Amino acid sequence: MESRAVARYLRVSPLKARQVADLVRGKSVAEATGILKYTNKKSAPLIGKVLKSAVANAEHNYDMDSDDLYISAIFIDEGPTMKRMKPRAYGRADVKRVRMSHITVVLREREVK
Repeated sequence: MESRAVARYLRVSPLKARQVADLVRGKSVAEATGILKYTNKKSAPLIGKVLKSAVANAEHNYDMDSDDLYISAIFIDEGPTMKRMKPRAYGRADVKRVRMSHITVVLREREVK
């Protein structure tokens, strides 16, 4: 049994969000929440919010125990890129790319032996 939560069109670069996702992949929910709380990156609270939603989905929809949950998969997909113009010298313009991400968190229960 697995529970998942997805957040789409978040204005954070996928490359930068993947750095934070790599910190919590495979960890228990309590440990991942502590890591995200003290990680000083823009994507950390966003991933924490998706994690919290996945835990709520697991408890409410599948009657899982939140103490036994761990992050079995977390992946950051690239969303659309907004293109903006940035003025430069001599009347030129550069393209500024504002990247977006889709964050998916999948939780499973640990097998009790």
